[in-house]
Amino acid sequence: MLPENSADLLAFYTQHLEQQILPFWLKQVDHEHGGVFTCISNDGREHISNDKFTWSQGRFVWMMARAAALSQKGLLSKPSSTYLKIAEKTVSFLEQNVIMENGHCAYLLDAKGKPKEFLPGEGHDISYFADCFVILGFSEYARVTKDNRLLEKALELYDTLKCRLEMGQARSEPYPIPEGCQAQARFMIMLNVSQELEAALYDLGHLRANELTADSLDYLEMLFGTFLAEDNSLKEIICADKRGTILTNHRTPGHAIECMWFVMETARQHGLKGRVEQAIKVVKRSFELGWDSVHGGLFRFVDAHGKAPKGDAKTRFEQLILETWDTKIWWPHSEALYASMLGFHLTGDPELLEMHQKVHDYTFATFPHPDEKVGEWIQIRDRQGKPLEKVVALPVKDPYHIARNLLLMVELLAEK
Repeated sequence: MLPENSADLLAFYTQHLEQQILPFWLKQVDHEHGGVFTCISNDGREHISNDKFTWSQGRFVWMMARAAALSQKGLLSKPSSTYLKIAEKTVSFLEQNVIMENGHCAYLLDAKGKPKEFLPGEGHDISYFADCFVILGFSEYARVTKDNRLLEKALELYDTLKCRLEMGQARSEPYPIPEGCQAQARFMIMLNVSQELEAALYDLGHLRANELTADSLDYLEMLFGTFLAEDNSLKEIICADKRGTILTNHRTPGHAIECMWFVMETARQHGLKGRVEQAIKVVKRSFELGWDSVHGGLFRFVDAHGKAPKGDAKTRFEQLILETWDTKIWWPHSEALYASMLGFHLTGDPELLEMHQKVHDYTFATFPHPDEKVGEWIQIRDRQGKPLEKVVALPVKDPYHIARNLLLMVELLAEK
């Protein structure tokens, strides 16, 4: 059950972070070459490969840098140097290996940092999300360590990425979007990237900080202007010529909820009370559509009415929606924990506290690994909550969502 007051809740989340999550990932650090090993079985017991996906490496830098920042505030027990040393070596690993001659980031590296083709014959820079997570990691490390040189590198990557996106030259593996369609994921991740880079620029007194503020606000408005449905749900994909398909009819509740806390963070930073309130409406509607009233937990995908998606799958993405819609996976639940707590913190809305309790009770009864010697979560489950040995997006056990949201909740609850 959810602890009764914020002090107890802070203690619970801090303990879970420090005893269940961070120790697992500190054991996966590659102390020889830098970075972290993430190609691990869902139960956390088996290393499948020493390959390093750039998504995970950039996310890991952010995670270690933010953990160091919390240590500096006295919110975590290990010294900040524990996390900064690992973050520094991972930054060095990425700087030396991931950025290609064209200024793009390679999608996949081997253990030593040599780029590998994930899809044979398709090249190395097959997903702009790799660039996004490198920028996020570099921005947070630069902010925490006051590293102006790395901040400039993050800005350089951001400028290149923004240009590619505006020219329609950025690929989005592992789930490419059909021509003529737009995915809210693009504006969502760019909102997160720009708000994190904005924070680093302001902290270091950079001249381009106001420019990134404008970008963040633009991405926020694009999300609402383009993807908000009449019922306050968030459309995942819109297509001019594919209306009524699985692709355009489906919703991804966890993605919408995650997106809305990005919105809330930018809105509260800039005093946009109306946008906070709109984001909370989306969170509530997404939760309503996605919650499994029979077994509990959030479905991975639903249709626009909260039912099982149906139709003729004509794309790889549509096949994924039909085959995995009722699975219960880790990241929507960790995102819902933080989004509901942030919304409650900003507005005092009791429905959000009820939502947080519901997600909390399901999450901590379902996902944490039962063997404390292993730790972390068994991240991928079937509808009933039983473990599945499957992968989601990348063939990795992801180090990011759980740790990120626990770190953010510890920070938020300590502030409160």
